Parts: sequence; C-alpha cells; structure tokens
Amino acid sequence: MHPQRFYTLSASCPDRVGIVARVSGFIAEHQGWILESRYHADDGSDGSRYFMRIEVKADSLPFHLAEFRERFQPIANELQMDWKISDSAVKKRVVILVSKQEHCLYDLLSRWQSKELDIEIPCMISNHDTFKGFVEWHGIPFHLVPVNPDNKAAAYAEMQRLFDEVSGDTMVLARYMQIIPPEMCSAYPGQIINIHHSFLPSFVGAKPYHQAYQRGVKLIGATCHYVTSELDQGPIIEQDVIRIDHSDSVDDMVRYGKDIEKAVLARGLRYHLEDRVLVHGNKTVVFR
Repeated sequence: MHPQRFYTLSASCPDRVGIVARVSGFIAEHQGWILESRYHADDGSDGSRYFMRIEVKADSLPFHLAEFRERFQPIANELQMDWKISDSAVKKRVVILVSKQEHCLYDLLSRWQSKELDIEIPCMISNHDTFKGFVEWHGIPFHLVPVNPDNKAAAYAEMQRLFDEVSGDTMVLARYMQIIPPEMCSAYPGQIINIHHSFLPSFVGAKPYHQAYQRGVKLIGATCHYVTSELDQGPIIEQDVIRIDHSDSVDDMVRYGKDIEKAVLARGLRYHLEDRVLVHGNKTVVFR
C-alpha cells in the first residue's frame, strides 16, 4: 500500500473495446495520477466480463470523492459498470465474531495493534464469554449474544442491530461456530467473511479435520470466503494448504491447520479491505 492518500476505483462491466481508455482518459482529463492499475478479462458462460482496480493519488485530483462519483457516473452508466470508489484515509470498520477458538482472534488483534491491519474494531460479538476480559483489555467493547435453538432469530437480530449501530463495514467470523441465517447473509452481501478449516470445496460443515483424517488425505488447508446462505459455498477469497502424511493424528492436523487458518484469514481480510476482491457470481477476481 502506498504511503500517500489515494482513492481506489474497483469495477466490473461487460467486456468491450475501449474500457481502459475511457476510464483512464477520465482520470487523465482531471490530472489524476494513477499509482497502480490491474485488469482482467473473463470469458464466462454468461458472457465476457472485464474487471479493473485503479489507485489514484488523492491530491492529484481537483475534487473530492463525492464529486468524483458524480462526474464518473455517466461513464459508469455508459459502460454498464458495477463500481465503487474508496478513500485510503477512511479506515474500514471491522466487527469480529468469535466462539471458543482463540487463534484467529489473537492473530487479528496482534495485526490490528501493530497497524499491519489499519482498521477500526468498534466491537466484538461472541456466543460465549470466554474472551470478554481479553477483548476488553484491548479497549474493544465486547457483546455477549448467546445462541441456542430457542432464541436464534432474536440473537441474530441483535447481532445485526449491533453491527448497524457501530456502522460496521465488514463482519469477520474468526472461528465463529454458528451458521449465519439466510436473512443475515442477504442483509450484508459481500460483507461477511469466514475462515473455514478446510480446502473447500472438500469437507464442508463441522469437523473437517476429522473428515480429512477419515479420508486419508495428504493435504489439508484453510479457505477464506464470503458467507452466503449455502453453507461453506460462498465465493472464495484466499486458500492455502500444508502437506501431511499417514503418521499425523487428528490433533496434529488441527495444530497444523491453526497456522494456515490465521494466515489465510489475515490475507483474505486484507484483500477485501483494500478492495482487491471483485465478486462475479460464485467466483472472485483477486488483484493481489
């Protein structure tokens, strides 16, 4: 990431001749200084689509973000573009959900404290009070929202209320061991990120390491993905694997997997926060 303030334009549209010229021409017309640009054309079954991500030095433009949006909108309409633009000076607000597994939580808070993840964490939500003292020691409000078969609707309504109350941008399931209901997925499309302790699409659902052990696999992994109403089937952001062999027990696999989970979640979250992930259907284009 560049040290100076910049705007990030990320967009996709039906592929055609002249897209880059149209967009870069608009930026150049206003003396905009492009710091980084990435492009990708995808020939899918539903037609060709073009993806782009452009970083523009903020003080090179004669106007702020609101006016950029207003001036760029006619071009976006012409190109039938899905697009957004963000300001690097505005920190994203990330709400973390956790249950009883601590490794991803500890890792994210360490990266947050060191400014490696330059974000705001306005609150944390859990269905257990295991980490209440630890979280509050970091100066982060902790909300206990128990979830059981009799109160699920009310519990998830409370979680949505808390997320909206703090103006959350992204919700991260840092080994939050509950299934997010379809209504909540629909309320925040592309805003809920999960770390699944398996190399999806293999071994969805509960106890994937046990499933992998029974299957005798030689590779285990972790997957960072967006949450949708289909369990562990959302668009994949990042993945990684580690090799194992016949001598490794389930406990060994769990121990190895924790290291992968932390790294994959941190990378996937960073890509998302930096607007490097563009979703198309159930696939993603990730400009690393």
